[in-house]
Amino acid sequence: MFEKLVEIICNYVDVKPEDVHAESRFMEDLGFTSFDFMSMLGELEDEFDVEIDQQRAVEIRTVQEAVDYLTELAE
Repeated sequence: MFEKLVEIICNYVDVKPEDVHAESRFMEDLGFTSFDFMSMLGELEDEFDVEIDQQRAVEIRTVQEAVDYLTELAE
């Protein structure tokens, strides 16, 4: 899950996969804009066949939080 998420992240912002860590924050560390983040969420829904709750999505700050939430949805 983490590796696939990193691959998707790299499609949205100009970072190298090795620079994305579990504790990386989407906005502050990876340079996401709100638009980038919401666009990525749509792709994650398609990729993992889940429905992301928008209220929960705004609480996601780090890559690990995203992985945890996607894992929870996939179960």
